This record gives sequence, C-alpha cells and structure tokens, in this order.
Amino acid sequence: MLEAMTNQSHDAAAGNSPLPRNATGRAAGWSRRRRLRACPDCDLVVALPPLRPHERADCPRCGHVLVRRHRLPVQRGLAYAVTALIFLAMAVLFPFIGFDVRGIGNTITLTETGSALARYGEPLVAAAVLLGIVILPLAWIAGFIILHTRILRAAVGPPDEFLARALSHIGPWIMADVFLVALLVSLTKISGMATLDIGPAFWAYCAFVLVMVKAQLALDTDWLWFRLAGEPPAPPGIRPGTNAREQDMTGCHVCGLINPVDASGRGHCARCGDRVHTRAPRSLQNTLALLLLAILLYIPANTLPITHTTRFGGEQGSTIIGGVVGFVQAGDIPIAIVIFAASVLVPIGKMLALAWLCLWARRPDLRDPLAGARMYRLVDFIGRWSMVDVFVVAILVALVRAESLMSIVPGPAALAFAAMVITSMIAAMRFDPRLLWETPSPAQRSGHD
Repeated sequence: MLEAMTNQSHDAAAGNSPLPRNATGRAAGWSRRRRLRACPDCDLVVALPPLRPHERADCPRCGHVLVRRHRLPVQRGLAYAVTALIFLAMAVLFPFIGFDVRGIGNTITLTETGSALARYGEPLVAAAVLLGIVILPLAWIAGFIILHTRILRAAVGPPDEFLARALSHIGPWIMADVFLVALLVSLTKISGMATLDIGPAFWAYCAFVLVMVKAQLALDTDWLWFRLAGEPPAPPGIRPGTNAREQDMTGCHVCGLINPVDASGRGHCARCGDRVHTRAPRSLQNTLALLLLAILLYIPANTLPITHTTRFGGEQGSTIIGGVVGFVQAGDIPIAIVIFAASVLVPIGKMLALAWLCLWARRPDLRDPLAGARMYRLVDFIGRWSMVDVFVVAILVALVRAESLMSIVPGPAALAFAAMVITSMIAAMRFDPRLLWETPSPAQRSGHD
C-alpha cells in the first residue's frame, strides 16, 4: 500500500505527512505532480504516486482509498462480469427452492421472491426486492461488459461516459450479497417446518454472488476514466497539501478529477460532466430530515407484525423481535444474532452515528475528524445489511404456500422496515463527510476559547 503524496508539508498535529508512511523508494522520490485528487472524505488535495498492479494509494490524512490498481483490468473484469451474467441467467431460469409439508408443496423461481409480495399488496417492497437482487445487478453487469468491450476494441465515445457514470450510481444499491445471507436465514427457519428441495438456481445464485462481488472489486474507476477521457491538466495554481475548497476547487465524486467552481461552490466536471460541489447542498438539513423520517418509520417497523403465519388453521403475527425470540427458542442462536444485529442493532447504531456526525459537523469544538471519517465509512458500509429481514420476508412469502396447512403473508411492518432502510441509506449518502474537516471560523474559535 502506498499513501498519496501531498508535495507539501502538513500540520503535524493533524497527523498528516508529506510522504507515504510505507512509501517505497520509487514512491518516496516522487516529486513531479502526475495527477491530483481531492479526497472525497476530507477534501485534502493530494498527488497520486505511480502505482503498479495490486497497489493502492490512500489519503495520508483520513485513510480513504483514493485509487486501487488491478492487473489486467479489462480482461479480468470482463471474465468476472461474463461469468456473473451466466450464473444470474441460470438463477433466474431454473427452479430455485422447493417446499413440502405432508405431500403439499410449492416450488419457486428467483423472481417470485419479489412478485409474490406484489400479489399480497406490497408492490413497493416487491420492486425494492427485485431491483436489489436481479434488475440492478443485471443492469450493472450489462453496462460493465459493454463499456469494457468497447475499451478493449478502442472504440470509446460519449455514450461510454454515460455508462461509466451509471455504474458508479448503481453500485451501492446492488444487494445480491445481502440476499444470500437472507437465503441462509430463511432456509434455517423453514427447515424446522417442512422438507426443502434446493434447486439448481440456488447454487447458481450463490456462485453469482461470489463472482459479482469480484467483478465489482475489479472495477478500477481511476483507470477507467483515464481510458475514456484521458487526464485533463490540473487547474493552474492548485496547491497540494491543503483543502480543495480553500482554493475554490472540488473533486468529482464520479471520476475523481479536480475542477474549479463558481462563487456558489458549484460547477460541472470537465471530464465526466457530472455536477460537482465544494460541499453537498444542504447536506446537514437533508441528512437530519431523512434521519427523522427513518426514526419515525422505525417505530411501526418494529411494533407491527412483519409477517402473518397461518399454520393448521391458526394465524399468528410476528414482529421482528418476535422472530428473533423464535430463533432463540428453536436453538438457532447464530441466526437469531444475525437477525437481531441486522434488524435492530444496525439501524439503531446507524441512526445514532448519523446524528452524532451531524452534531460534530456543527460543533468543531467537539469533533474528532479522523474518528468521524472512520465512523462515516462504517455507517455507509453496514446500512444496506438491514435489508436482510425484508429479503427473508420476501423468500418466506413466496415459498411457504401449502394451502390450509401453512402459509406466510407479509405484514404492515414489511413496507415500513424497507422504507426505513432505504431512507437511512439515502441519509448517509446525503451527509458530506468533508464537513468534519472544515476549519473553524474565528467566531467558533473564540467561542471555544
């Protein structure tokens, strides 16, 4: 690992260094500015060192990974993407899971995990499920294959820049890996009720998830945009080692290029065309509003039934906590821990962390920027895993259909919980972590003193 160069000394109290902590002699001797980047997490302007395959450049101030270089990015990425497409096609076309109780059973396909919710009056939840596990992964793979094939043939053009932007926006909403965890939870729950028949599509989807994760990790955004549109020269007079905002500059969150902005702190990227801002407009207001909505949604999500189970003529509603208790009583402690962590601890922890980050952004005297950056990256990573419970409901509703013997239908908490997860994810995306590194104003300094 190499840390990005700043070509200028930093404030030692802030923990910054003009050279990488683990720099090789090749990188330590780096003096000519090759490419400049503004860290998206702390806004520090840094110069990227030359990187070999399997090396990466981290921000020397906050530790954010600026660039991760791969070996054979086109060939390797295409191999993973094409393989993922094949496995996804198999997962959609073949039988997924079968269920049998006393000779009465049901077999479903992968897409029925979403369509079944629509049949029971939850079209919005159904759309969220299908988007996360099939539609968006398919769109991402198709865009990836088209884009890298055109790069391989040296036939890139403006439409490819649109595809590259789309990949960056679609990626965070792909939840195939979360769905796989939900599958394992669901099978553990159902195995105590009935006989299961694992179809070929199940194994194909497991393989798809593994290869899909590898394909996403293989995407080298820095290299990709260099191949698509080159590297425009850095704005004249820009100084590495200081914040971009202080120089009326900002980094593009899509392609990484540093761009000048107007008096309002806004502009458009000269390379990819995406809108850029020195700080996300109304970041704290939007984050707090969405956070409040997520908190309000969390109440019905945990107090109302998330499923209604009919078994041998009797109906019983189950809340999220009730489901956790059921796993504990059945002796499935690890599954209970997974559900409790994903559906209770993660949402509460994420909302508390976001509230604390917003407080830190407003109170420079309280903030710890490096701890805040690490907290934000953790919040951004774990938030999507709360969808586990929504996916479990989708699988159970689609699969458990055994006439009057047993059936499961979604409860009102399913929509509230899905909306809470999505709202909290958007709230985290709207928070601008660069606010944590803002220099306090003179008034704030005097008030602190």
